[in-house]
Amino acid sequence: MPNPTAAMIVIGDEILSGRTRDSNMHHLAGQLTRVGIDLKEVRVVGDENGTIIAAVQQLAKVYDSVFTSGGIGPTHDDITADCIAAAFNKNIDVREDARAILADHYAKSATELNIARLRMARIPDDATLIDNPVSAAPGFKLENVYVMAGVPAVFEAMVASV
Repeated sequence: MPNPTAAMIVIGDEILSGRTRDSNMHHLAGQLTRVGIDLKEVRVVGDENGTIIAAVQQLAKVYDSVFTSGGIGPTHDDITADCIAAAFNKNIDVREDARAILADHYAKSATELNIARLRMARIPDDATLIDNPVSAAPGFKLENVYVMAGVPAVFEAMVASV
């Protein structure tokens, strides 16, 4: 019986421009190999709706699991969650469970849960949350796609959670 297969989508203009060096692919490859999952393909895409949606739809059909890195933070170019929702024709909005996690985290540090930070609680319908013990903002899994942060320490913690 062959090993399960996986693909990864690294998302971000900062990766493609060379401003940021990706280490998440290396980490994920090692972790998947350790548990007997073969990483078969990695795509690096920019912060473009159509490109992200197409990559997700294509890879989710071919591989047992797809992992994404990047684009789920609080800024205007963090569009990954919206793209994942669109790829699977799901509604996306602030989910109460994700909002509660963020509210608790920011209350402990006496920091305001503002509109930008609340963007990180936008989760597609039917997705399950991925724990983030580093900065609280959850990732999520929708169908066979695991959506995680791009910051390496956070990504690595989310991979451990999965």
